[in-house]
Amino acid sequence: MTRNRPLLLRLAALLAFAGALAALPGAASGATEPAPGSPPLAPAHPRAGDEISGTLNLGNSLTDRGDYESAEIAFRQVLDGPPGITLAKTQEALLGLARMHRRQGAYVKSVAIYEKFLKEYPGDERTPDILLELGRLMRSMGSHRLAIAQFYNVINSTLKLPDKGFDHYQQLAKTAQFEIAETHFQSGNFVEAAKFFSRLRLLDLVPADRARAHFKAAYALNLQGDHEGAVTMLRSFLEQWPDDENVPEARYLLATSLRQTDRPQEALVAALDLLRTEKSRVGGDAKRWAYWQRRTGNQLANDFFEHGDIHHAEAIYTGLAALSEDPAWRLPVLYQIALCDERLGRTDRAHLAYQDIVDATKATTIPELLELGRMAAWRLAHLDWNDTVRKQVTRIFETSTGRMPPPAPPKHS
Repeated sequence: MTRNRPLLLRLAALLAFAGALAALPGAASGATEPAPGSPPLAPAHPRAGDEISGTLNLGNSLTDRGDYESAEIAFRQVLDGPPGITLAKTQEALLGLARMHRRQGAYVKSVAIYEKFLKEYPGDERTPDILLELGRLMRSMGSHRLAIAQFYNVINSTLKLPDKGFDHYQQLAKTAQFEIAETHFQSGNFVEAAKFFSRLRLLDLVPADRARAHFKAAYALNLQGDHEGAVTMLRSFLEQWPDDENVPEARYLLATSLRQTDRPQEALVAALDLLRTEKSRVGGDAKRWAYWQRRTGNQLANDFFEHGDIHHAEAIYTGLAALSEDPAWRLPVLYQIALCDERLGRTDRAHLAYQDIVDATKATTIPELLELGRMAAWRLAHLDWNDTVRKQVTRIFETSTGRMPPPAPPKHS
């Protein structure tokens, strides 16, 4: 108790301040001015209901600020049953405490409180909302089957409630269907996830939700290994929702799915389309676009290079180099382009690129760039050694045969 004394004192001060506000003339609901000629009203006193409301508001405010210890004390004060408390205030305190534990990350405590509420107050109009939160909590705890059961309970409960909140309950039912699909997705059941998200596309949803369902259906197909189906779905998504926030990731998935189906030329085109997206189209999602551009380019270019498709690899690396002038980004990409030039026999171009990297990293203090400079210097020495050996072999051949050696392969410009 001694350890919590400063916390209790601070909360008591906050409660006293809330009570003082409630005690101000006119603060209570329904306060009126005295009629002309009548005696003045006695000073108003804070009513029990006002104090309880103030404590609940304080608990919610402390929760939003992340002061969970103080928030719990506030809600517990209400639940301890002060004089004048109503059933509605008790319920509000329970839900506030559950929300506080959820925000705090104490999911087990939050679940226990929500389940207690549902048991003690069956048929409450907030039941669908509580069931939705329960499902999300159980999914966060890894209990995917229980989560899905709660989401189905949301749908069933909305059918039993009065028509007064029809629009809200209808939206909850749609949200629950999204959560069922998302839970299948997160649990790795991509076949079921793809089915549910595909069905959601057919519902009367707002455009943003339809676009999200379309994208997630394609993503689930990709993850379950149906790359042909994913390509078809992703292309229809990009055509129907060109301005959706998931477009850059969809382009990444399209490029990698095409690569998985052994369509390298189409994969190259998809990757270059993403890399060449104009900055004016990126808008406020610049960081998102930059992330997926770089991830797509690196993954596809490295894959092409490792499989000996050097021309495709170089084309993508060239697109990557144009994304930024930052040396920490540009120099490693130029190094990869130089490796491509080497493999293609363009040793003069590779030599120039390695020398540029060595010169650019001489004054740097960044460890990664220093290492890159050493690697480029080693490649330069290797090229020079190869050139020296080639010249020596040429002289030996000329001396021993008196004839000119066969011409070296032409150097590409």
